[in-house]
Amino acid sequence: MSNIHVLDENTINKIAAGEVVERPSSVVKELMENAIDAQSDKIEVEIMAGGTSFIRISDNGIGMSREDVQVAILRHATSKIAAVNDLEKISTLGFRGEALPSIAAVSRFSILTRQAHSELGTSVKIVGGHLDNIEDAGCNIGTNIKVEDLFFNTPARKKFLKTNNTESNRINDYVIKLAFSNPQIAVKFINNSKFTLTTPGNGSLKDAITSVYGRTVGEQLLPLDLDNSSVKVSGFITKPAVIRSSRTWQTFIVNGRIINNRMISKAIDNAYHSLLPKSGYPLVVLCLEVPSDSIDINVHPQKIEIKFADEGHIFKAVYKAIIDAVRPSGTENNLNTFAAPANYIKPHYEETPLNNGSFSRQGEKSSVPVQFKKSMDYGKIRSSYNNMNVKENTADFTIAKEQVYAIKNAATLSQNMNEENILSERAVDNEAVPAGNLVPMGQIDLCYIIAQGEDGMYIIDQHAAHERILYDKFGLAKDRVVSQPLLVHLLLDLAPFEYELLEKNQKILYDLGFRVEAAGPQQFRLSEIPADIPTKDAENTIREILASLNEMHTPTPQEIRHSCLATAACRAAIKAGDKLTVQQMKIILDELANTRLPYTCPHGRPTIIKFTHRDLAKMFKRIQ
Repeated sequence: MSNIHVLDENTINKIAAGEVVERPSSVVKELMENAIDAQSDKIEVEIMAGGTSFIRISDNGIGMSREDVQVAILRHATSKIAAVNDLEKISTLGFRGEALPSIAAVSRFSILTRQAHSELGTSVKIVGGHLDNIEDAGCNIGTNIKVEDLFFNTPARKKFLKTNNTESNRINDYVIKLAFSNPQIAVKFINNSKFTLTTPGNGSLKDAITSVYGRTVGEQLLPLDLDNSSVKVSGFITKPAVIRSSRTWQTFIVNGRIINNRMISKAIDNAYHSLLPKSGYPLVVLCLEVPSDSIDINVHPQKIEIKFADEGHIFKAVYKAIIDAVRPSGTENNLNTFAAPANYIKPHYEETPLNNGSFSRQGEKSSVPVQFKKSMDYGKIRSSYNNMNVKENTADFTIAKEQVYAIKNAATLSQNMNEENILSERAVDNEAVPAGNLVPMGQIDLCYIIAQGEDGMYIIDQHAAHERILYDKFGLAKDRVVSQPLLVHLLLDLAPFEYELLEKNQKILYDLGFRVEAAGPQQFRLSEIPADIPTKDAENTIREILASLNEMHTPTPQEIRHSCLATAACRAAIKAGDKLTVQQMKIILDELANTRLPYTCPHGRPTIIKFTHRDLAKMFKRIQ
């Protein structure tokens, strides 16, 4: 007796269902794609109990005849292809001919469909893969499919489903992504008898995104636009302030098909690498149009992954499209366009009070050189000098003057900021001084700059803003970053991993202003650091860089460079607790407005937050 035998049709269908129907969201995906292929401009999705008890997909597409329905419920039946050669030029979403019979094999399944020229439609009912009834029926033009008691006859499959809430969220994600891929289709989603989602179907992707995520997100969208001979990139990405902790709200669409692709994700991460915290991801709806013969869509049973013929070319196109969108264009460097909305900021760090009542991020210290603190009390010098109470040509004035230059050199606010800028504070304190199209008004907690714009109030984190300014300054250095020699070289005793990191990255560190040379077993000599970093911070800076590099897993040269620049910029920037004049605030705002990526500091924290007139009015209960 042979040990090999042919499986019966019912078993075959259930095995095929395992490939296509993993969970309720798979059902919704397959049926919505069929509705899209049917030229619908309205699709309604309704579920109950996470899709396990009830799923309904209704569309107003071309529908099916009785003959078509009878064939559609058979395995490997499709209207999308006729021969093997057609696989290379597929333009529709579904084509395998597995969806309907696979879904019907593991549920109580019914179809009601009618074509425009037919007076009556067709009703089909299938239970667990067995045809129960087929008859004529009155119905609207299009197709209405119901899937009830999913996996009722495969309890093992049902046992591995997550909670109803989790399954509902998965379905919600698919509905959103498919709505974005077809903004010309009005999509409605009903979950447990409640309207959860409605898109306008007017063909505008921006309107579709706004209808799903709200007006605030819609106002933070940046358009993507790149078109060359072999690839076109379009869509939207949010400004860095609008982020989430996962990639679930990132949608990649290739030739109209929703896909997952690590290479595209990596291109986005690289383009945003200095703009986001480690746990943050921007909203992206990225649409790629490529020649159909340059991709293979048959590498995954559910067609959620595809293979590109030239991944490197796609990577570069996506990267460039995002960089072009994020960087300010031309002379439109107005800070109000870069500010994060006040009602969308989520804290990414905790602040701890200083002894003097001001606030500082953990690890931030005043950058004032120690030698000046020895001459006289720093707080008194700065206070008296800023208030213009120190007489000129006195010993106190000389010390105070040196103190101001020490602050200025450590902060390096601008080469244009000279003694006359400082001494003219009295003249500008009572004047409106526009800066980056904003007027600086003062400081709060010696940490935040308050500024006024035509459309509301702005709060700028002085440390984060100056970090961004210095990061861009370092990064744009044509040759080596300007360095300063240490009067006394530092001998660094290093752990084995630190020694190896320094040895491996000596050249990169040299280009960034650090000169390090081996000085013995597990020891390096540090003789030069970037000119903007206080000498007292030299050792801490290089050790922070090593700690950051050690956390990375096989970092790229770009990631190494970013880590070094970000650490150097953080150390060199003004700190919370540093008092600024109005002129200094103006310089910060001006220079921030002219950076390439002013939205956040290199660690991903926002530099500027906007409170519109409406925000303020709502806070004070003037409006609802």
